Amino acid sequence: MFLFDTLSVVFVALIILGAVPNLFYSSGYLPHIERKAYYQLHYFAFILSMIGVVISANSLVFLFFWEIMSLSSWQLILTEPKEKSTIEAARFYFLMTHFGFVFLLLFFLIVTNGDLEISFAQMKSIAATFAYPTMLFFFLILGFLSKAGAVPVHVWLPYAHPAAPSPVSALMSGVMLKVAIYGMFRFLFDVLYPWPLQWGTFILIIGSVTALVGILYAMAERDIKALLANSSIENIGIILIAFGMGMIFDTLGLTILSTFSFIAAIFHIFNHMGFKSLLFMGAGSILHQTHTKDLEKFGGLIKAMPVTAFTFLFAAMSITALPPTNGFLSEWMIFQSILSSSSIADAMTLKLALPFALFALAMTGGLAIATFVKAYGITFLGLHRSTNAKHAKEVNFLMKSGMVLMALFIASLMLFAPQYLHFFDKLMVSLGKNSVYAQIFPNGSLQMHSLGVNGGVVSPLILFAVLVAVTSLLLFAYKVSGVRTQVHRTWACGYKTSAKIQYTATGFSGVMRRFFNWLYKPQEHVSKQNLAGHETKFSDASYEVRIKPLFEVFIYGNIKKWTNITSYWVYRLAHFEQTRYPAMIFNLMLFILYSYRIFTHELDWQSILIEMALMLMSLKILVIGEKK
Repeated sequence: MFLFDTLSVVFVALIILGAVPNLFYSSGYLPHIERKAYYQLHYFAFILSMIGVVISANSLVFLFFWEIMSLSSWQLILTEPKEKSTIEAARFYFLMTHFGFVFLLLFFLIVTNGDLEISFAQMKSIAATFAYPTMLFFFLILGFLSKAGAVPVHVWLPYAHPAAPSPVSALMSGVMLKVAIYGMFRFLFDVLYPWPLQWGTFILIIGSVTALVGILYAMAERDIKALLANSSIENIGIILIAFGMGMIFDTLGLTILSTFSFIAAIFHIFNHMGFKSLLFMGAGSILHQTHTKDLEKFGGLIKAMPVTAFTFLFAAMSITALPPTNGFLSEWMIFQSILSSSSIADAMTLKLALPFALFALAMTGGLAIATFVKAYGITFLGLHRSTNAKHAKEVNFLMKSGMVLMALFIASLMLFAPQYLHFFDKLMVSLGKNSVYAQIFPNGSLQMHSLGVNGGVVSPLILFAVLVAVTSLLLFAYKVSGVRTQVHRTWACGYKTSAKIQYTATGFSGVMRRFFNWLYKPQEHVSKQNLAGHETKFSDASYEVRIKPLFEVFIYGNIKKWTNITSYWVYRLAHFEQTRYPAMIFNLMLFILYSYRIFTHELDWQSILIEMALMLMSLKILVIGEKK
């Protein structure tokens, strides 16, 4: 029923490390939740169900805990259903999570021959005899990536995360998304291994697109929790890039580089859990004190909320991969993985996918810096943009304790990176891969080596020591030299300094918004308040931009439209065409029976053509009928 191998232990450790600081934060947040018993019941069920997923030993137990995880997180989004947007976000999340569940169920029914209690090892032999392994692969990734938030099944994240209570947002983004990545590790290695080259290339392309789309939408956001949710999409993309590189190298027989790439993916999984959980905690503290998620109504919070400001800055430095943070180390490893592929000369799709992945990763890094400079600067620096921001205070001790504990975990990922990488190396050995730890650290833990032909070398501990030494030297020089501090009013070219002349979140992203106008499809609104109905130079104008979610509008909007059209047609058929309706059901049954034979037996094109002809004839005679 339960399995405690190295892969399970690593992800149980991930869940516990994410849940313990969150428990402190959640305890401090609890007095501000009205339905406390309801919240706590689903909160603990959510944490325990995630642990249950990663220690499940058969598909029945796995699906049971997976569904408990989905339902408990769905109910947590509805903890405070005061606004219509919260209910709609929960409904959207419910639909998307069960969309993925359907594909997971199809996958398990096929690889278990209907016996959901067999072990994962027994599934491998059944999957090996299945005629369409690529179909199994797509069932698997549709099921897990819809939960992880990869493009194009990512659309629920910017709605569900902002609607949930902040401790839940931290758990969902920091931990739950990684449970979906665990599923990919478990079943791609235990059931569908070995893989064709196309699978790894597909994961690489999906990861590259996901990283770019996520950070581009994060850059344009003014809702701080929606910004962080889109950033989670970006980081899932980065993890998938590393995962795809590991699959590609493994298929090509480059086992050392494959293990290096998978270790980079696992390292970034832990890194993202740390800094994204902390960022959501910081955002929750700001929301808690200012009662808004709008960046345009923050400002100047660094003095009122110093602990929140410092921990948020620490997490922002890590997520933007600034050296020597843990985020820098994992992204450096992923860059080195892609650069190590320069000698690969294989399929044309791979030759196109690899440069695109490198471009996506590089551009994502640059845009991430701009995004979090905006998020931190607009939120904590400058003047107060609203009355609530002006009167904000630091959060209570338990909430601060949760943020500090998570910051310490992030620091440990940076300071003890060799020890964490050794742990991840043991995981890859347990999955049948070669150990590469000695090659990453050939000269001790001070120097970290890439495993490519012309790979680079980085020393996180030396970088950190130099940073501390330079900072200490500057502070010492400042104290010794006796520099006088003079305070003056900010010069604003003769204008009176006020919050209205500061940079806004909308203005900060203006250049990128215009450059990617085809993606954003911005809707701009300008309103003016004139004097006595006449335009004067003293009128007060406001400018607002709303970004149109491209995937939601053009993919899901059209699916909704055609679903409504189809359902109306079936409704009319059922109520007013009693003869044709049973005929349509008969044709649908034929289609299902023919499809089952094709999926469970070898492909026979002659039989398929005959069956298609019979179905078309039946459809014409019984359903369409004669033209009137």
